[in-house]
Amino acid sequence: MKRKTFIQLSTTLMATPLLSSLEGWAQAPRLKNWAGNLTFSTDHVFYPKSVQEVQQLVKTHAKLKVLGTRHCFNTIADSKDNLLSTKELNKVLSLDKKGHTVTVEGGIKYGELAPYLHKVGFALNNLASLPHISVAGSITTATHGSGVKNGNLSSAVTALEIVTADGNIVHLSKATDAEKLNAAVVGLGALGVITKVTLQVEPTYMMQQRVFTRMPMAQVKQNFEKIVSAGYSVSLFTDWQQDSINEVWIKSRIGTDKDHNGPEFYGAKAATKNVHPIIALSAENCTEQMGVPGPWYERLPHFKMGFTPSSGKELQSEYFVPIHHAVEAISAIARLGKQIGPHLFITEIRTIAADKLWMSPCHNQTSVTIHFTWKQETAAVLKLLPLIEKELSPFNARPHWGKIFTMAPKVLESRYEKLNDFKKLVAEYDPKGKFRNDFLSKEIYG
Repeated sequence: MKRKTFIQLSTTLMATPLLSSLEGWAQAPRLKNWAGNLTFSTDHVFYPKSVQEVQQLVKTHAKLKVLGTRHCFNTIADSKDNLLSTKELNKVLSLDKKGHTVTVEGGIKYGELAPYLHKVGFALNNLASLPHISVAGSITTATHGSGVKNGNLSSAVTALEIVTADGNIVHLSKATDAEKLNAAVVGLGALGVITKVTLQVEPTYMMQQRVFTRMPMAQVKQNFEKIVSAGYSVSLFTDWQQDSINEVWIKSRIGTDKDHNGPEFYGAKAATKNVHPIIALSAENCTEQMGVPGPWYERLPHFKMGFTPSSGKELQSEYFVPIHHAVEAISAIARLGKQIGPHLFITEIRTIAADKLWMSPCHNQTSVTIHFTWKQETAAVLKLLPLIEKELSPFNARPHWGKIFTMAPKVLESRYEKLNDFKKLVAEYDPKGKFRNDFLSKEIYG
């Protein structure tokens, strides 16, 4: 399948701090983000192969930003000066079988780490829908999978190694300085270069997934928590054009969770073949469905490890609201269905457990997320986002840090109770703003 949902956005974009094509720099080829909607503002890109090289680069340059796998849709990782890619820092460093932890370099992708862990008898408790994203980049933006009892990817972190603005190394550990680790894990690229990450692991497990189609929206409103708790990880997909959910994906742990192998699930009909989240598209590169057993890392993502996503025409936005407001929030967005529909590919609704990470959208709240995969129509999307954010405002919605949003800094400050404390930590680690860019200046510092 040529994955046409991942769509390249035109590099001619509206002049906002979050989206900028920066055409004045276009004399030399420049890196783009994964979706192609952003051209980075400099061609000065460094690819260190060791922590020592990272330290030297940090000491040498007055301004620097770190790149992971470039999967963000806004300018959170952009720089007008210098970029440091962690692409070459991609090794598994150690496995503590007794302590159930693995330590890796920050640039390793989950799609590279997961098969190794399974081979040696271990697993992560959660994965995002795409496995082609780096560990450090994912945790620093609070990227997530799904599951009422499953935290986002950041919640698995038990220790970090960070090269700070003076080129020195800081080690943070849950065992020795848990609160500072909670502050730093979702660091938004503001604290330094994450060179090593230690993750909690558990014994490997097998999973299966089943898909049901056309669930009446009345069932969602009446039985939301039962539906999203029906499996280890549950996703609801809708285009808001009917009074129903297009697809329900239920991922279950074999031997632990119920296998929903009947013909119906809360009014939805069992799929008779593998399907894509956008049902009109080929499911060739989607992970196996129809109850076929497989390792955790071949079922938790929606797309196969071997499928490398190419640039495509896509924008993404996502908002987190407390789970007790789930039905109200879904109903609020449904009222915008006719306005949203023409510009949308699909919405995915998921749940994530609460955590203690200061800048996580799930800080102190189990959340439901409403995710929008938009078409190429940038101007229209940027007009829609304030309407969506207004509808979700009564529920104190928090945006995904790596996706497109239009909330004012004062609004963000009101919804992140630890934001001012986080800024104090940034001042401690980066007093001269070496890692600060336009995104951080606008969204965090206002």
